[in-house]
Amino acid sequence: MIALFSAGLAPAIALLSFFYLTDKFELEPLHAILRAFLYGALLVFPIMFIQFAFLEEGFAETPFIKSYLLYGFLEEFFKWFIFMFGVYTYTKFDTVYDGIVYAVAISLGFASVENILYLIAHGIEVAFTRAIFPVSSHALFGVIMGYYLGKSKFNKKKRLYFLVVALFLPIVLHGTYDFILEAIPKGYAYALVPFMIGLWGYGLIKTKNANQLYHKQIEAKL
Repeated sequence: MIALFSAGLAPAIALLSFFYLTDKFELEPLHAILRAFLYGALLVFPIMFIQFAFLEEGFAETPFIKSYLLYGFLEEFFKWFIFMFGVYTYTKFDTVYDGIVYAVAISLGFASVENILYLIAHGIEVAFTRAIFPVSSHALFGVIMGYYLGKSKFNKKKRLYFLVVALFLPIVLHGTYDFILEAIPKGYAYALVPFMIGLWGYGLIKTKNANQLYHKQIEAKL
């Protein structure tokens, strides 16, 4: 059981450490990161209950509805919601990159509990595949959400626009990820691998842009 929990948590810890340490200017307090991580972890159970209820009622019978509404919308909306009410007004959230760190922490808290539950049900043998695909995808959805939430906080003129993008874009990407799995269950790897490569590329561009934005803010103050 210890090995199973370790395998379930390890990819999330590694990914969170990577994005945390990629902050080139000021690292966030660890207690705040842990709190955001726990927020995400606690989201799993109410979301799973809602998803189970909808599936039992036959609401999500098509791959499109199941992927984009039941998984993409529901999971990303609650992550966005908990960020807005648990992190957005936090005084230490003072750069665009901070948005990425906190959103990734929330996403990986969710992904960790989900991953552990999956490993309990299916065995530790699938731990590597889970780390490469679902856990890392949750982290990258968090990067994208956090980037635009950060943009919204520091751009009053386009605040509403960036808030909407911070929710809409992760929903679409998350839904597409699950739609690939639902629509082509046997040959999903041929579509999912290119999708993940593109997602990683886009996520890393956003982390770079966020660090550059802070550098420009510092220069403007000098």
